[in-house]
Amino acid sequence: MYKKILLLFFVLMFVFCGCSKPKKDNPVNTLDDILKRGEVIIGVKTDTYPFGYKDKNGNFAGYDVDLANMIGREIFGQDGKVKFVPVTASDRLMKLFSEDVDMIVATMSITPTRLQIIDFSNPYYIAGESLLVRQGSKIKGLRDLNGKKAIIVFGTSSEASLRAAVPNVGIIGYKTYDEAVKGLKQGKAEAIVSDDTILLGYALKDASLVLLPKRYSKEPYAVAFRKGTESDDLVRVVNKVIDESFHNGTLRKLQKDYGIKKY
Repeated sequence: MYKKILLLFFVLMFVFCGCSKPKKDNPVNTLDDILKRGEVIIGVKTDTYPFGYKDKNGNFAGYDVDLANMIGREIFGQDGKVKFVPVTASDRLMKLFSEDVDMIVATMSITPTRLQIIDFSNPYYIAGESLLVRQGSKIKGLRDLNGKKAIIVFGTSSEASLRAAVPNVGIIGYKTYDEAVKGLKQGKAEAIVSDDTILLGYALKDASLVLLPKRYSKEPYAVAFRKGTESDDLVRVVNKVIDESFHNGTLRKLQKDYGIKKY
């Protein structure tokens, strides 16, 4: 909890206290900067199969990565113009505010708190919070966590919803999903609470883990940008990609290919 508060404090410092890179004299347009640079820098995850991961050859892969490549093609009209930067749930906002990346495509849900400090595209996927437990666990739902311990990943929206639903739960936080799953398997807690699509990847790869069927929320994933008029043109381009990809069936096909299609 304290780490999360500290993270939010530093984020607000970046936004409101001018602690990021020095402001340019001329008005900033992120899309113009990207075009002049000749590449778009996008933060993606590497620990959230099938959204963002490294394939057997060490290349960035996943649903988010495919969307990022579509954005790159829309901006430049060709492949190979996207530079990927690994991010985690706990450091992705810092990398956005420090201008290490132009945008984040990393299973980030739109929340009222985040809307105060960053801009979002239209949603490109709807996830839902669920529980990942060990095989044979007696935990069947959120209420069973009352008086027990649960795991969350720092920087996600799971902690607030978990505390609201189960006030007496003990919460253990980890920086990455891999660390969280390791903690669960070691018996540090009874369950991991996070987005179903992220937890599904671990359940599919490890027979000792089970993803429970109930969903407790709707989590609209969207592309995140620095807040302000500097991002307006870039947001319009990304929204065009997302909207057209929904209408022509590209995103639905990708969701089916990755096993995350819900409709």
